[in-house]
Amino acid sequence: MMTLYSGTTCPFSMRCRIVLYEKGMDFQIIDVDLFNKPEDIAVMNPYNRVPILVERDLILYESNIINEYIDERFPHPQLMPADPVMRARARLFLYRFEIELFSQVEILESGKEKNADKARAIIRENLVQIAPVFTKQKHMLGDEFSMLDVAIAPLLWRLEHYQIVLPKQAAPLLKYAERMFTRPAFIECMTPAEKAMRK
Repeated sequence: MMTLYSGTTCPFSMRCRIVLYEKGMDFQIIDVDLFNKPEDIAVMNPYNRVPILVERDLILYESNIINEYIDERFPHPQLMPADPVMRARARLFLYRFEIELFSQVEILESGKEKNADKARAIIRENLVQIAPVFTKQKHMLGDEFSMLDVAIAPLLWRLEHYQIVLPKQAAPLLKYAERMFTRPAFIECMTPAEKAMRK
């Protein structure tokens, strides 16, 4: 059985929880208090961060690496494209999300106000740029739910929590977000602390 060490308010851990519930397999989630981490977290991950996935002798960290492993290990439903070209494009998008969006999320999660306004502005601009995609398609990569939707959903859920207000031109993105939030796996994966992030 897979065990996921997951931060109860961590957006990166939430990605892994979404994938585990999408796959509908046997797994165990161990909630980790981000402000009082057990010592074994630093033993399993040299960066002392969650999420961490443990399966027998395998220990993985970094949400995108964990999620690709789960996707290959349990291929139904497939979340990374089967076609190598599309899969490479998906990986590129995931990388861009980390650089352009989730590096800013880490600033907001740190609780230091100094760079928070700038981080909010960068996230806002990037999300406004993505918004037109959803006038033509249901999901990030077309009509199928994929790893890109998994990657961005925790951020969209936390917009209010991060005090990010999107302008009118982001309406297609917000409609897409509402659709994501009704997926059974999304609802099931949330911790009580995450549910409390939106009114």
